[in-house]
Amino acid sequence: MGEQVQRVAAYAVIVREGRILLSRLAPRLSRSELWTLPGGGIDHGEDPREAVVREVYEETGLPVTVGETARTFSLHLPDTWRHGRRTDAHSLRIVFEGWVPVDAPEPHVVEVDGSTVDAAWHPLSAVLDGSLPTVSLVREALSAHEPFRLQRVAAYGLVRRGDTVLLTRVSPRGFHTGLWSLPGGGIDHGESPRDAVVRELREETGLDCTVGEVVTVDDERIRGTAPSGRDEELHAIGLVFEAFPVGEPGELVTEVGGTTDAVAWVPLAEVASGQVPVVPLVRSALAVTCRTAPPTPHTG
Repeated sequence: MGEQVQRVAAYAVIVREGRILLSRLAPRLSRSELWTLPGGGIDHGEDPREAVVREVYEETGLPVTVGETARTFSLHLPDTWRHGRRTDAHSLRIVFEGWVPVDAPEPHVVEVDGSTVDAAWHPLSAVLDGSLPTVSLVREALSAHEPFRLQRVAAYGLVRRGDTVLLTRVSPRGFHTGLWSLPGGGIDHGESPRDAVVRELREETGLDCTVGEVVTVDDERIRGTAPSGRDEELHAIGLVFEAFPVGEPGELVTEVGGTTDAVAWVPLAEVASGQVPVVPLVRSALAVTCRTAPPTPHTG
């Protein structure tokens, strides 16, 4: 039996929209094409989280955020060759869930003469069916991977003017990118739902409004990339309130750098026909109002 060698390394599983970020091993480590998770050895005294952030940047050029917990994977090769010597090798791999910004550039290798020579997003299907050659760690880590589960309660305002409804378009920083939704958003800790509607309407449309009664409560389950870039399974609960502009509605104002990138008074007919694509919450709220009497301002 050869010399006992133990190596501790940190890696990240970074999944987005059915793809995974991988690094290709250098020819000196694998003569044939072979892909692995971005990551590498932990320096003496280095925190594993700091190590994986450093390694991901060196191997992909992307800034990564990692979760609070990690999984460990052990690989023992009692009789193998390392650096031209027969060794009894034990690799302990610490694997974090990671995510990169949604607007991050294409990955590229930063390190010079390192252990990797390429970085790319690959379809998960290619990894799972074996058509993309990967080290065993990739499939092991994917088998344990789960999207981050998040439940979010949000408040929205249903504002109508004649035969139009006030809608905002979801930006690339939100789920349902490109679809139109009611103005609104997450309720801050300690904030009342009605106050949240007032705040969100002002932020997303520039309008000051009073808030009336609850129109409907709806929920939706979504799996995809969150505004942070994280792979998430979101349970969104939406409280929809009647809302009324204070005075004559002025010019609409679009928020900058948020989860919406447009605001407009949209004809109800264009929503009904599908000409303007909307999130399910819009149809749910409009369906309720069509079955009830015209809205009246909240006085309580």
